Amino acid sequence: MILRAPWISAVALALAVSTLPSAAASASATPRHSATSWSVQRDADALRDTGVTGVAVRLETPRGTVTARSGVGDLVTRRPVPKDGYLRLGSATKTYVATVLLQLVGEQRISLDRTVEQLLPGVVSGAGNDGRAITVRDLLQHTSGLYDYVYDVFPGPGAQTYFAERWRAYPPEELVALAMRHEPDFPAGTRWAYSNTNYVLAGMIIEKITGHTWEQQVHTRVLRPLGLQHTDTPGTRPFLPRPHASNYQQFTADGPMVDTTIPYRPFDSGADGSMTGTARDLNRFFTALVDGRLLKPAELAAMRTTVPVPPDSGHPAGTRDGLGLFFTPLSCGGGYLGHGGSGFGYVVRAVTTTDGRRSITVSAHSRAGDPRSAARQEDALRDLVDHALCRTA
Repeated sequence: MILRAPWISAVALALAVSTLPSAAASASATPRHSATSWSVQRDADALRDTGVTGVAVRLETPRGTVTARSGVGDLVTRRPVPKDGYLRLGSATKTYVATVLLQLVGEQRISLDRTVEQLLPGVVSGAGNDGRAITVRDLLQHTSGLYDYVYDVFPGPGAQTYFAERWRAYPPEELVALAMRHEPDFPAGTRWAYSNTNYVLAGMIIEKITGHTWEQQVHTRVLRPLGLQHTDTPGTRPFLPRPHASNYQQFTADGPMVDTTIPYRPFDSGADGSMTGTARDLNRFFTALVDGRLLKPAELAAMRTTVPVPPDSGHPAGTRDGLGLFFTPLSCGGGYLGHGGSGFGYVVRAVTTTDGRRSITVSAHSRAGDPRSAARQEDALRDLVDHALCRTA
């Protein structure tokens, strides 16, 4: 894979992106809804102005759908960001996996209090790790204390590692084995720390219980019943369906934007983050989940039972984590439920209000290497979501 983006500095990129075109938001013609359209487009442009190459937004409300696009879908061709293009869902995959496991709980085929050792004997052991102390609930809620394997499969900074290793895929058992070389961060159930290892194990448990892969179970239990024809579990297949925007990663603060549309296969190729889909499908999934169309009341209540997320975790103040589902407060009161996803060159945020009436998916198609620029981009994305969900029209 060759670099399609020119070798330009972060500053030059920010200046260039700030002059990129926006695509006018579309919505029904009522004056109040037009105000929502204007607000969403303004915030999409503000996110673009932080240096993001391409932005797409899809907001579903009781009055209809609002969409906005800003920037370009490709730095070389300058084509626009496609309408309802295909996205890498990244860690939003975890919510689908958690939904399947909670369906199995509702069928009494598994309990949230079962231990990993009971389900996968001998898999979680060594270096102080003890599968006898870690429950399914701990995995889904990131209270297991298990080391996050991703730090072992991307050992060095820079694009060189990305190009050298991006085609290599690890089986889930090998990823877990990598994590088992490290001591746990804390005793299970005592604290919270995000770890992709948790959901690699969750996918393995689904296969152990059902005799089928987690991918097959997601298709059978979630995608087909909801008619989500544009969502897929591609595994290690590297190419997105068309149309899609290109993704760009700046690996160092003053480095070039590198085309990373082909993902880095050593991570996010399994139950922790491999799915693809569209914003339309993402909104439909999270709305159906919160509306109770996928889980029985007891299991949905369990999913929505949360623990605090530490203030230094990078999440907004007041964020809490359920079972594959985060709760984040809104500035206007109340909050929203959902999950984000990210990888080299992209960020996706898919959430719905707690009553399921307003849903939004935002995709940003580049990521800055400078921490300050990355923080500005994250703030702009959060503002976009907050403003869109707080509007009453």
